[in-house]
Amino acid sequence: MATASSSSYLCDTLPAPKLAGPSASPSRSPSPPPTTSTFDVPPALEANDEPAKWELSRQPSPVSDHSHDHDHDQPLDPTPVQPPARKLCIRHQRMADEGTNLKLQQALDALPVEEREAVNAVWSNFSSSPHPRRELILRGILTMCCFSQLSLLTEQLHHLIRLDPAAVLPREVMLVVFGHLDATSLCRAAQVSRAWRKLADDDILWRGICEQHIGTKCSKCGWGLPVLERRRTVIPSASPSPGPSALPPIVSSHKRKLEDTAPKRPSCKRPRSDLPASPSPAPSGAALFSTDLPPSVTRPWKDVYSERLMIERNWRRGRCSVRTLKGHTDGVMCLQFSETLKHPSFPILITGSYDRTARVWNLETGEEMLALRGHRRAVRALQFDEVKLVTGSMDHTLRFWNWRTGECLRTLEGHTAGVVCLHFSGNILASGSADTTVKVWNFRTGDCFALRGHRDWVNAVQLWDASAASPASSTASVALATPAVCARDSLGVDPGQMLFSASDDGTIRLWDLAQRACVRTFAGHMGQVQAMRLVYPDGGAADGQHAAEGGQDRVAVPTLVSGSLDNTIKMWDVESGKAVRTLFGHIEGVWAVTSDKMRLVSGSHDRTIKVWSREDGRCTATFVGHTGAVTCLALGEDKIVSGSDDGDVKVWSFAS
Repeated sequence: MATASSSSYLCDTLPAPKLAGPSASPSRSPSPPPTTSTFDVPPALEANDEPAKWELSRQPSPVSDHSHDHDHDQPLDPTPVQPPARKLCIRHQRMADEGTNLKLQQALDALPVEEREAVNAVWSNFSSSPHPRRELILRGILTMCCFSQLSLLTEQLHHLIRLDPAAVLPREVMLVVFGHLDATSLCRAAQVSRAWRKLADDDILWRGICEQHIGTKCSKCGWGLPVLERRRTVIPSASPSPGPSALPPIVSSHKRKLEDTAPKRPSCKRPRSDLPASPSPAPSGAALFSTDLPPSVTRPWKDVYSERLMIERNWRRGRCSVRTLKGHTDGVMCLQFSETLKHPSFPILITGSYDRTARVWNLETGEEMLALRGHRRAVRALQFDEVKLVTGSMDHTLRFWNWRTGECLRTLEGHTAGVVCLHFSGNILASGSADTTVKVWNFRTGDCFALRGHRDWVNAVQLWDASAASPASSTASVALATPAVCARDSLGVDPGQMLFSASDDGTIRLWDLAQRACVRTFAGHMGQVQAMRLVYPDGGAADGQHAAEGGQDRVAVPTLVSGSLDNTIKMWDVESGKAVRTLFGHIEGVWAVTSDKMRLVSGSHDRTIKVWSREDGRCTATFVGHTGAVTCLALGEDKIVSGSDDGDVKVWSFAS
């Protein structure tokens, strides 16, 4: 027997079937008249010219879940009866909309009277049965069905059990449900129907997914997507973090020869000769950077996500297009590009070479804009910002340029050998030299002091504001512990200003600039340390721009990444000075390293570029194309720019 709860489940379905008009039946006596069941159709579905049916008695509806009381002794009422207003369940409302009962009525009317009575009896018994008995009846009917009936049943059930929630639930409820789906599931949902596509393409849903993935790694799926700095007009300020820096490793990593006046010493570095500069004329720079900034464009968030997902997949699969920029007549030693300049609107690339020039390129078109001439020997290091370009040369000097016009603004002299590397932040400029010293300059006043301790060439320098690191940082404690450094010194160096330097002596040193002393030494490489990069757990590599603009946002102690001629890349814990991971893969010396929040990239004398996962140190891709050693690298969110001893600059683009 059915329980009270199950038997009380009712559905106010379509009106009950009605009996057809009187008809003669040879199998029954003339009195009472024969009765057969017919199905009444809702008024909205009735034909205008259809004659009204005469209700003689009530019979249970085959589509109803509840029983009716019947009184067969009441006299016939010849008055046409209109069906009462009914509240239909979802399934029966759909049946009414599709005209299911009308079709069933037509099929029933085509049967002889006896068959109509038999069918009606089966439907009536089933309708009046409680749910447990219905299940028993259905199981019995299923055992009697042949394959043809089972096939019909399967076909009908496939249609009946489908229920489109988008057609039943309010849009707000469906958006909440869709808000729990990932990007792949939303794309699949958009393929169900037009109504689902309209819901799945909702801009609010895709904005949430973009904020979860762009600029950071999702904690659920592990995917992180690039910000793409030049398209950030469509990214909200709530995005977790800015895109990685466009600054390359300022380190120069080419094999070179010592000054003619320098003493000879054993070295694995092959000699080089400085070639004369290229005679190509330099165009006037005044008209080169007059392009107006394009207006802001807003796009659907789904398009924003799709664009960045395509780029990230290309990174993971190692798929890219390659352009070669030709113009230098000797090996390219250093480069940097920026896509975030307010003026001009196109991305700028500047390269330095053994041909004694620094060249300015339109990175978008690959066109050379300016050639800066003035150094008497190789340009080994450079860094630029919105206003200025600083270059370091083997002619012992540093030069300041207006890179938009090509004008040399100032020359700094002080090193007794070639300048190999440089890095500036604010008013402080650090330069490393083949004379084994690091000089720290206030480039507004020209004053400087020297840091001595390395026993060989200084190949890389990196400024670091330790006061912006975690208060628990022991390095910051070292920098701020001495009362003598509580005030800014005569060069304008604030307490907490630190400097990393890497040398051919195989070590990396950390200096406190206020104390002018080495506070930590990183030893572990078995060969000359050629490249170095400071990276943060929550974002990209440290550089002058970030140090100058937003050091206070850096609340975590960074990791130091270094490349060496021992063919390895090491990742160092800045606080302890210990190597936490060593990456093996290059078969010759590593000349350049750079990193962002997603990946680490290295260039080697083996002529290859390798992309590494920062989390597990796994090499994810290797790129071959240069015919000489890869000497310098710059990393963007959708590209790698590399310079080589072969004189070429290559742009490896993952956006196409």
